Amino acid sequence: MAWPLLLIAAVLLLLVVRKVFVRRGNLPPGPTPLPVLGNLLHLKSRETHKPLLELSKKYGPVYTLYIGAQPAVVLCGHKAVKEALVDQGEKFSGRAEVPIVDLTSKGYGIAFSNGERWKELRRFSLTTLRNFGMGKRSLEERIQEEVQHLLKTFQEIKDFFTPAFLIRRSVSNVICSVIFGKRFEYTDPKLQTLLDLVAENLRRVDNIWVQVYNFIPSILKHLPGPHHKLTENYQAQLDYAEEIVKEHEETLDPSSPRDYIDVFLLRMQQDSKNPHSEYNLPNLLSCALDIFFAGQESTSSTLSYTLLILMKYPHIKEKVQAEIENVIGRTRRPCMDDRAKMPYTDAVLHEVMRFIDFLPIGAPRSVTEDTVFRGYHLPKGTIIIPVLHSVLYDSSLFERSQEFYPEHFLDQNGSFQKNEGFMAFSAGKRSCPGESLARMELFLYLTAILQRFDIRSDKAPSDIDLSPEYSGLGKMAPTYQISLIPY
Repeated sequence: MAWPLLLIAAVLLLLVVRKVFVRRGNLPPGPTPLPVLGNLLHLKSRETHKPLLELSKKYGPVYTLYIGAQPAVVLCGHKAVKEALVDQGEKFSGRAEVPIVDLTSKGYGIAFSNGERWKELRRFSLTTLRNFGMGKRSLEERIQEEVQHLLKTFQEIKDFFTPAFLIRRSVSNVICSVIFGKRFEYTDPKLQTLLDLVAENLRRVDNIWVQVYNFIPSILKHLPGPHHKLTENYQAQLDYAEEIVKEHEETLDPSSPRDYIDVFLLRMQQDSKNPHSEYNLPNLLSCALDIFFAGQESTSSTLSYTLLILMKYPHIKEKVQAEIENVIGRTRRPCMDDRAKMPYTDAVLHEVMRFIDFLPIGAPRSVTEDTVFRGYHLPKGTIIIPVLHSVLYDSSLFERSQEFYPEHFLDQNGSFQKNEGFMAFSAGKRSCPGESLARMELFLYLTAILQRFDIRSDKAPSDIDLSPEYSGLGKMAPTYQISLIPY
């Protein structure tokens, strides 16, 4: 008697689960989900974008995956991503409520907040950053000064070394000057600790435990595992930021705010009687860390990758060096006014960002209201997964998409030309707010380094491997050795 009862119970369970899966609107087709796990087994890869692309070959550029019982609509290719993130930008401007975020920022700050909190904090942050020089000559001068510190350090190194260590510290100082109001020595142990914590959490997001947590958080939150280390690491980052905030509170001068933290603290004082104000300590700490990460991690990794790629392709490096020689010379510091006169260098930097594909999958979004997209009905809150890799490697826009080919960004006359498939900073309402800073840093750092030094690898160009150290949420340049030969 027990077996028929179990069979009936199993059938009823499957019918209930199926009802849960299909009742959420007229969603695009996709692979059949399993109870509880959803489509977890379809994503058995650290390089999550690869199985997503494979599934798109069967189900098309727009299809549905289930993260547990939660539907997520996947977008592949330039047309689908643009139609959503740009053409219907407002409707696709929500940030998906990803379970793993509950272990870290808990929805505070800019990166993973939603609604009025996100709009208010993004608007405040962009205005404040602009007031402290974002996109202006004053910040350009700060970057130039920081570059000189790096070049001086490079000058003292006489043998092969790993450049990522120094590049990360130098680039981080630029954003530190805006957020924290000061730069740090490259040997500063506290800065080292913060950078290590950020890098460690980026690696841990690629851990299988963390990926599974997003599918079955109600179970895994009660079990020990490396996913809980994310919480510990992020709390240590919050403690670091809070210590700096306390120092700022003790020395705050309302008539002369020094940096982002000062301006936020003043706004907290102004709104102190408003119980619904978004200007509070949790948002300040998370905003500071969000901006620090956005202004440091991707830029430093991209710059490290650029040097490696140029050693792999010395003929491209020589063209960049020739352009530096012709436009800037050997004595004057590079400046942003030079970029318009250096189309090949600009094209190389764009191609690096396209080719390395730092974030293959854009941070998950959600629709802010019931939305009709390509004939499908997406209920409010539906998770959206834009596969940015599929845009950056879209062969309809990049003729040699699998190769490193700067001509993707040059016209027939050798002038720089934009390519609508360039979405290295994502697109639409949730695009990276630090894009202008990143572009400025990459140009000024690269031209200054190649103006002062020739770069040599300890390997033959044909033996240089460009495969990333790890991939999934993000990619980093593999560890490599470089020698800088002064001119």
